[in-house]
Amino acid sequence: MKLKDLLSQPEGRRIEFKEQLPSKADLCKTVVAFANDAGGELYIGIKDNPRIITGLDENDLLKIEEQIINIIHDGCAPVILPEISFRRYQNKPVIVVKIFKGNNPPYYLKSKGIEKGTYIRIGSSSRLANREIIEELQRQSNNISFDALPIYNKEVKNLKWNDFKNQLKEIIGEKVNLTHLAKLNLIVNEQNRKFPNNALILLSSDDLKTQLFPNAKIECARFKGTVPGDFIDQKTIDVPLSFQAEEAYRFVLRHISKGSEYEGVFRKDRWEYPVVAIRELIRNAVIHRDYALKGMDIKIAIFDDKIEISSPGKLLPSIDFNDMEAGQSDIRNRTLAPVFKLLGIIEQWGNGLRLIHEELKRYPEIDFLWNEHGMMFRVSLIKKNFNAVPNSQSISDHYHQTPSDTVEYRRNTVGIPSEYRRILADCSEQEKTIILYILKNNKITSKSVENLINIKESRARELLRLMVSKNFIERHGKGKNTYYTLKA
Repeated sequence: MKLKDLLSQPEGRRIEFKEQLPSKADLCKTVVAFANDAGGELYIGIKDNPRIITGLDENDLLKIEEQIINIIHDGCAPVILPEISFRRYQNKPVIVVKIFKGNNPPYYLKSKGIEKGTYIRIGSSSRLANREIIEELQRQSNNISFDALPIYNKEVKNLKWNDFKNQLKEIIGEKVNLTHLAKLNLIVNEQNRKFPNNALILLSSDDLKTQLFPNAKIECARFKGTVPGDFIDQKTIDVPLSFQAEEAYRFVLRHISKGSEYEGVFRKDRWEYPVVAIRELIRNAVIHRDYALKGMDIKIAIFDDKIEISSPGKLLPSIDFNDMEAGQSDIRNRTLAPVFKLLGIIEQWGNGLRLIHEELKRYPEIDFLWNEHGMMFRVSLIKKNFNAVPNSQSISDHYHQTPSDTVEYRRNTVGIPSEYRRILADCSEQEKTIILYILKNNKITSKSVENLINIKESRARELLRLMVSKNFIERHGKGKNTYYTLKA
């Protein structure tokens, strides 16, 4: 690390500074926490606050190196092999202890044992891991993801999963059966009986989902002002997992404004926030959250000056939001991820962060921040030049005006039957476009939606499927002959 970067870099998940060699216990806690997480570097000879390079005595370097090696060998298990180097900053010697992400977690303090000696990295501190975290580390060591674990409470034949079945049927164009579930690794065969795994439970509408995963939901809220307090609107999204992201995205769109700008004689609509980035962030929150953590749900909070999306679980070790252009890809839920890709919720591995990065470049007025709050990962989209409305009037009081209250809405829906005007008042822009097309042409196909809205085939199917589930439209025919009409 270059000197200027070293002086400006805060302590965090992968970096720690010590003025002197820390105590045996503190050194071991830091080392096992790094090994259990993304790895990291410990700089000895640099004071953290204020950041000052104090250096070490040149004559003590080899002695300190030997002490570090012995402390780690004697105090940590399984074996951790540090990479130790000597560097000079401002002509002062510094020791750098580099710890790589371990392949055999959980790592722990020998003197304490696994239950009381396993530490993980939370921000800039090393915290004692609880039972759920230790179990996750053990699964990592065995290359098993939580969503693949079998559930023996109920056989698949007794499981309610019709919503997911219909969703899957639209994608593959044929009747869905247990063979399809087996190909997606969603069932486990045990003594000639078929049981679901955690992934299928999460995708189901069964009571077992509520029983085992009561917090596998998204809590959405629109607050008045800039801090949590008075609600303008709130919604709990507790549908099968594959429907959650789209519903949450619709909630956000209802509570942010869309203006217009002109390029020559052409009008171009522009949302106040980067909605492509928001969509990807919500999808990431759903697919990458840690479903093994109890008592924690995804939270989406909309304020006058920002949007916050919080998801249970630490940021995956190989992902760095500071390098979003790199096309990084890592998967926590390895059974659910291919299902989401098949459904079109994930379009391409490693493309999500790049999409977010590209969209943020078009919104220089929005700051993008990310951080970890305990076992929650949070991203924030913040207006740089926000000015509070005088007299405590929330901006959202204006934004929250329903479409049916506006002169523009009434002008654009002249001649449309009142029952469909009510539907249009609660639709996204894409859904409105589809409904207006059907009103004019009596029906619409998936291919027509692709061309009409300029979206991919997978997104067109997902959108039509969601509109069917909301009773806006109904599906007719099969395969290539499928078309949609307005719900009678």
